[in-house]
This record gives sequence, structure tokens and C-alpha cells, in this order.
Amino acid sequence: MYRIRYMNFAETGALIRAARKKTKVTQGELARRLGMSRATISKIENGTIEEIGVRKLAQLCDRLGLEISVRPSRPPTLNEAYEQNRQERQEAFRQTDATLAKMKPAAHG
Repeated sequence: MYRIRYMNFAETGALIRAARKKTKVTQGELARRLGMSRATISKIENGTIEEIGVRKLAQLCDRLGLEISVRPSRPPTLNEAYEQNRQERQEAFRQTDATLAKMKPAAHG
């Protein structure tokens, strides 16, 4: 089984959402036209879909005027690597802040 390892589902979902809004179609309308549920469209757009077949993705992209591209793997550009690192650091800071906010202050005697 081959897996798509480097597909950014959040970015892909954002592109799909933008294309859908540009065509002025609701998630429900798009879902009905494609024989999918509105929840599936929502999960795709939010990048939280656990599984979507390539045919469904192709059908969705075709309906919205998008295309799927297959190309040889390449290492990220310096800008892509920097952006990924920046996002990972921001997420780590958010998680640390959330953990610290949940901790009770130590009692001072």
C-alpha cells in the first residue's frame, strides 16, 4: 500500500474551501451534487478527513475547477522548510502555554 506522505491536508482543504466559495456553492449543495455528505465536505475543507479515495478527491476537484498533480518527490525549498519549522514552533508554544495554564500555582508557605 502506498501512502501520500507529504500532502498537506489543511492546505488542500483550504484551497477546496476557497474554490467552493468562489463558485458560491454551499457545502450541502456540493455534497448533494457529488453524492457525499456535508460532513465529509466539511472534514475535507478542515483538513481533518481520515480517508478519502483519490476518485472522490478528483471528482471534487474537477467540480470546483481544481486539479490534482502527481510529481516526483523533492526536498522542501528553504522557504518551505523555514515555514514548516515556524509553524511547528508556534504549535509547540501554544501547547506549552495551554499546559501551563492548566497547572495550579504551587502553594507558597
